Amino acid sequence: MAAAAECDVVMAATEPELLEDEEAKREAESFKEQGNAYYAKKDYNEAYNYYTKAIDMCPKNASYYGNRAATLMMLGRFREALGDAQQSVRLDDSFVRGHLREGKCHLFLGNAMAACRSFQRALELDHKNTQAKQEFKNANAVIEYEKIAETDFEKRDFRKVVFCMDRALEFAPACHRFKILKAECLAMLGRYPEAQSVASDILRMDSTNADALYVRGLCLYYEDCIEKAVQFFIQALRMAPDHDKACVACRNAKALKAKKEDGNKAFKEGNYKLAYELYTEALGIDPNNIKTNAKLYCNRGTVNSKLRKLDDAIEDCTNAVKLDDTYIKAYLRRAQCYMDTEQYEEAVRDYEKVYQTEKTKEHKQLLKNAQLELKKSKRKDYYKILGVDKNASEDEIKKAYRKRALMHHPDRHSGASAEVQKEEEKKFKEVGEAFTILSDPKKKTRYDSGQDLDEEGMNMGDFDANNIFKAFFGGPGGFSFEASGPGNFFFQFG
Repeated sequence: MAAAAECDVVMAATEPELLEDEEAKREAESFKEQGNAYYAKKDYNEAYNYYTKAIDMCPKNASYYGNRAATLMMLGRFREALGDAQQSVRLDDSFVRGHLREGKCHLFLGNAMAACRSFQRALELDHKNTQAKQEFKNANAVIEYEKIAETDFEKRDFRKVVFCMDRALEFAPACHRFKILKAECLAMLGRYPEAQSVASDILRMDSTNADALYVRGLCLYYEDCIEKAVQFFIQALRMAPDHDKACVACRNAKALKAKKEDGNKAFKEGNYKLAYELYTEALGIDPNNIKTNAKLYCNRGTVNSKLRKLDDAIEDCTNAVKLDDTYIKAYLRRAQCYMDTEQYEEAVRDYEKVYQTEKTKEHKQLLKNAQLELKKSKRKDYYKILGVDKNASEDEIKKAYRKRALMHHPDRHSGASAEVQKEEEKKFKEVGEAFTILSDPKKKTRYDSGQDLDEEGMNMGDFDANNIFKAFFGGPGGFSFEASGPGNFFFQFG
């Protein structure tokens, strides 16, 4: 019996893990107190060092892990803090502050469901804990924001998603997932610098983050920097081969680039029909790529103008500026089409927009030309009245006058109704007026240049069409219309 007892004593002496090392505990407490002092001074790095020394001396003390978790949180190292907080509650499940810190870390990192479980456990241990109650509400608010954002993303309401993520990030500032979703939506909204900034911040902390690489590529892709975008998509796929969004975006970027280049090649070769088809196919690849699609619409509008499909060209250019209202080339192309279709007011409006944006001599001249044509269009079109081209010769103008003057002469319509007589008399006067201007080189030049004809004594209000007619058909006895049958007349000179 004595031998057995002696053996027990010897065995107990050789198992120090069963004994409390009072010296180690005192030293660990000393380290903890020093850590507390540095924490109070906000010297968190030194506090971290002393809490670590305390843990090394007593690795089974829950409060040491809890204190180091609080320090790591202040240093923004939330994942490490989470590990310490979880260890603290593993060592002591009744450690309320340990559960609070674990929940807080989960929430900061964006895992709101896990945060709710931690705060719920803290409330089970201390149902009056006001911090636990408030944090539990915050975690549930984040869960709700996530749900709304998910629904709105499917609806393509990207502004609402950004709003929800901003609110969620107030409670979860270290959540990369929320930041990436916000950045992706900013890119979809065309707010590329903001999206780039968010992605770059994440990549500074984690250069291998596939989601951030994808967003960087997406911004470049939507800014029509397709080659650079493809490089980022490929890099994202190296980090995460199953990244579906990066895979789709990479495929679209390559297809878009190829179709656009093929369309440009066909256009340069004069194969406008093929160019039209290729640009149309390119437009069907990704409706979200606003800048590239604006260029494609403008390119197709140029093709349509070459094919003399001017209305279609105008429609394409209009679609281009709807997508990108700063796209000067599209405004210029549309303005030219408006000029070609004699829609001068619309042309002036486009050229004014261009000149306000880029005040160059060329744009100023284009605007002046359009304004002149608009002014001219508001006057009587004497060429149209005579039915001749603007490049008509003197003989052609005379022949046209002869034909139209005889057609509308009042004597020819003496048997018509008063209304018809009045209309024909008006046309007869306009024909004479047109001939007066276009048959006189000086007046014609002023008319063609858009100058006012009332200047220098050219007052058309004093004009007498009969005198012009008599002068043109002059002769000793003049002329007269004679009936040659019902509804038929001929003229003869006396």
